[in-house]
Amino acid sequence: MTHRRPDELPVVQFRARPDVIDLGWGHPHPAALPTDAWATATAGALRRYGSAALSYGYAAGPGPLVEWLTERLGRVDAYRPEADQVFVTAGASQALDLLAGAVCRPGDAVLVDAPTYHLALRIVADHRVDLVAAPTDRDGLDPAGTAELVRSLRRRGRRVPMLYLVPTFNNPTGRSLPSDRRAGLVAMAEEAGLLVVEDDTYRELSYDGPAPASLFSTAATGTVARVGSFSKTVAPGLRLGWLTADAGLVAGLHRRGHVDSGGGVNHTTALTMAEFAADGGYDRHLSGILARYRRQRDALVTAVRRHLPDARFDVPGGGWFLWLRSGADRVDLPGPDELLARAEAAGVSYLEGTWFYPGRAAGRDRIRLSFSRLDPAELAEGVRRLAGALTDGDA
Repeated sequence: MTHRRPDELPVVQFRARPDVIDLGWGHPHPAALPTDAWATATAGALRRYGSAALSYGYAAGPGPLVEWLTERLGRVDAYRPEADQVFVTAGASQALDLLAGAVCRPGDAVLVDAPTYHLALRIVADHRVDLVAAPTDRDGLDPAGTAELVRSLRRRGRRVPMLYLVPTFNNPTGRSLPSDRRAGLVAMAEEAGLLVVEDDTYRELSYDGPAPASLFSTAATGTVARVGSFSKTVAPGLRLGWLTADAGLVAGLHRRGHVDSGGGVNHTTALTMAEFAADGGYDRHLSGILARYRRQRDALVTAVRRHLPDARFDVPGGGWFLWLRSGADRVDLPGPDELLARAEAAGVSYLEGTWFYPGRAAGRDRIRLSFSRLDPAELAEGVRRLAGALTDGDA
């Protein structure tokens, strides 16, 4: 058997390709990851909690983190949840998987915003449901059209238990749902008896002022379940997130087999996060990364305006992404596969717009660029190369 040295073994998800500037990955900048501060917090948590930090944890998540979360959410949102409305998870992906497992059955129709987070589509589809794009327009999801879609599906005998969306700093568009649409969506869901799963992952990555109030903060109890994560604000390797929902739904999650078997799903990391937050480490870290990501956003926006002046996009007020559309009124880009091949031959990559729609049925004239992982100079050079690929090397 051939043994490889530890430094030759795979460690991280992202694999850099020589000579390719990859604008496709929504990953944090390596320098934004708080390695030293996290080491200090880890040591502090072990000193504070001793063997309890390495034991089976409380099902809903350790009290110190839940208490801090409720206080924090009360400051950055319009409502402070109660402790029994909070469930600590192994990241936002697990939170979404838990919620889908709790309310969906095989064969259900699950509504999704479109475009929306592409990997969420896969997570929900794993529950053997049919993903149905809710009607949208320039302002985002249309509550009245969505209500009619729910009625139509139910008239045909379909069960419609859930709607998923990212209403604040949407991935991929960077846009936030306007306040009137938020109110209309909540009212529609309450009337229809539909659980709205609100992916609120990007709330604290807000660059131009406070984020809008969450759907969860304005809805009647039981209408919205919100998903949050430390993957973007601290580090994805923690695999630490949470959800806020009706206390009855949260209690049902406590009773799931893998929780009953193993206790809190990420206990030691959750206690370390509580320690990281307790001495102000989270606030200091967040302040630093907001300044970093704002600079990177501005660098990407400036580069697109310079090298792709006909491209259409909104400057995102938060999150990590630019959502570009061809400047022409008609779809005149090459096919997605041809365009991506040309771009990668020019030394740049991105994520194709079709990934963000159920069945990849739309988005052929769109591409998503991420500004999170790269320095301003790399972002500018990546866009210059992309411009050359779009014009077949003549830009």
